[in-house]
Amino acid sequence: MEGSGEQPGPQPQHPGDHRIRDGDFVVLKREDVFKAVQVQRRKKVTFEKQWFYLDNVIGHSYGTTFEVTSGGSLQPKKKREEPTAETKEAGTDNRNIVDDGKSQKLTQDDIKALKDKGIKGEEIVQQLIENSTTFRDKTEFAQDKYIKKKKKKYEAIITVVKPSTRILSIMYYAREPGKINHMRYDTLAQMLTLGNIRAGNKMIVMETCAGLVLGAMMERMGGFGSIIQLYPGGGPVRAATACFGFPKSFLNGLYEFPLNKVDSLLHGTFSAEMLSSEPKDSALVEESNGTLEEKQASEQENEDSMAEAPESNHPEDQETMETISQDPEHKGPKERGSKKDYIQEKQRRQEEQRKRQLEAAALLSERNADGLIVASRFHPTPLLLSLLDFVAPSRPFVVYCQYKEPLLECYTKLRERGGVINLRLSETWLRNYQVLPDRSHPKLLMSGGGGYLLSGFTVAMDNLKADTRLKSNASTLESQETEEPAAKKRKCPESDS
Repeated sequence: MEGSGEQPGPQPQHPGDHRIRDGDFVVLKREDVFKAVQVQRRKKVTFEKQWFYLDNVIGHSYGTTFEVTSGGSLQPKKKREEPTAETKEAGTDNRNIVDDGKSQKLTQDDIKALKDKGIKGEEIVQQLIENSTTFRDKTEFAQDKYIKKKKKKYEAIITVVKPSTRILSIMYYAREPGKINHMRYDTLAQMLTLGNIRAGNKMIVMETCAGLVLGAMMERMGGFGSIIQLYPGGGPVRAATACFGFPKSFLNGLYEFPLNKVDSLLHGTFSAEMLSSEPKDSALVEESNGTLEEKQASEQENEDSMAEAPESNHPEDQETMETISQDPEHKGPKERGSKKDYIQEKQRRQEEQRKRQLEAAALLSERNADGLIVASRFHPTPLLLSLLDFVAPSRPFVVYCQYKEPLLECYTKLRERGGVINLRLSETWLRNYQVLPDRSHPKLLMSGGGGYLLSGFTVAMDNLKADTRLKSNASTLESQETEEPAAKKRKCPESDS
């Protein structure tokens, strides 16, 4: 029995995975606003016009709600019963309430004085309720709406949640949709389903969505299988992928290959010398290997895109200055001895990246991928027609585009080319609903569009059989055309005679 008691050894560690640790990537949530950051001690974080430190969140569970106190420290918020005897008094309707700006006795100076004294936000909200002359005359629904509005303004409550595909896609679509080509979160979910993304697959992905699609695929595959990412330019952009906080074991099955070498790989002219002649960028090399510099660079790019414009000046400048001061090229004469080691380390990482790209070329040359995902800002037709050659028969492919017209052209080209079945061009329609007692209804504001998807399956193409069928069909048509006029000519003289 003792052995059976020790059998579930990993289970005590499982709750530890839900604890926030130093260096983890987390998502800060306040109402419907999200921001992805990395937990670091004594690092100032700015979120929704407030600054604070994340030191106190270390050791707490994900999903814990904190309250910002004086000095920028976060303290776990204790649950309190919100309804009081005063808030239960409500009127029958709001027709006699006039919004003349005189119903609130507290002025802005009084509220500021309360803040300076260190009074918490919930106490300020309670005093606003007590000093409102029209609060008791409002209906119950109007009172709840008033309290919610004041809490959002005066209570600094932040929830720390674990990053996931749903949360990060909602965050990017709400704050920086241009970085993910205006891909809505329900469209991303359909892409993962139509592409049959699962553990053990060998997938090909070409995306320019800041690494969001790649991160979603890695999360669903759980570190099992392989993903070959095709990238344009000097290197892949994985800012959103870094926000997931995947362990290093997940990167073992992640490969990358330059998009401009795909044609040479298809025609059999690809060689290792073609990769060695390319210039390597150190930041991209560090990003592909998942080092600490990669995390800092990805976090820097993520904060540049996620933080508000007026708030992203001072913290980002500080981090940039710290990065420059740590660069060996900017060090003093006494520390230039480590520059040689830095160059050697950089060359070693470049060589590792070159080996990984050669492994990716070998995987692509097998032409037996289990699926293809395309979500880029480029025209999908040339991409799909070339990349489908790497996919095995009877495998799914999904192409995303913000606009419908490029996918219509792609649809037509695929029908002419052949080798695919079950082609479908779809668009999803999404509308959020408010679900509350006695007031459930669709929300007034809704998304105008989340993009279009072209999906289908590959099939084996037998060119010889296709040619013979075409020839036989052509011969039968020619025979029919020659026979019909001959029969008419024979009937004509008989009718004349």
